[in-house]
Amino acid sequence: MRRSVCTLAGSLAVALAVGIGPASTSAVAAPSSDGAWVVKAQRRLNDLGCQAGAPDGRLDRHTRSAVLRFQSRQGLPQHGRLDERTRKRLYAEGRWAAGRCDRRPVPGHSGRGRRIVISQHQNWVWLVARGGRVVAQGGMVDNPSVLRKGAHATGSYCGRAARIRLNQSTSGSVWLDNFVRFAPCGIGFHRIPRSKSSGHQIHADWILGTDLARSHGCIRLSRALSKRVWDFTVHRTAVRVV
Repeated sequence: MRRSVCTLAGSLAVALAVGIGPASTSAVAAPSSDGAWVVKAQRRLNDLGCQAGAPDGRLDRHTRSAVLRFQSRQGLPQHGRLDERTRKRLYAEGRWAAGRCDRRPVPGHSGRGRRIVISQHQNWVWLVARGGRVVAQGGMVDNPSVLRKGAHATGSYCGRAARIRLNQSTSGSVWLDNFVRFAPCGIGFHRIPRSKSSGHQIHADWILGTDLARSHGCIRLSRALSKRVWDFTVHRTAVRVV
């Protein structure tokens, strides 16, 4: 069994307080005496594909992750709080209406032709076919201090296989499904690592698309998107990190 340099990030990168709340002077926020305004925000986030989870009125990390995805989609500062600026954008209508979190335009200056585009600012990945058609996209977890911006390509590096259906971490403690290498020497795309002992992912899918976790360099994806990347990279494929 081959191993990758990608290993388990044992805990979330930063333990942050939720810090989400309405400003008393905001026209878009309900009074803070109950959770009605939270439920409203969660429903709106879900309508926009931001994955806030059940609209239960709880200001938890799941809701925070949805706010982060919304802020990255809108080009707002990514702090995870429903501040006045974020709420105004969330409830905007007409020409200013917010775009969906789960469908994003490919960043400009990200190359041409058939390629995979990675935005470290948005924590997002696009699979782009010839002609510019996006065939799949979704959130990711990476580590910008390891993976640098620039042009890469899928393939074998350092004598290591380009594609490993069931890879494992250097520690041997987790599985890295659908591993596709694209940068020297052990950096690749793969599903969120799964514990060998339990088979469970080390964190939930709703962490993807945020900076609430860090990998050891690789691009962590949902099970579904990791399969799409695997199928998309049968032949050598350009990868652009922006």
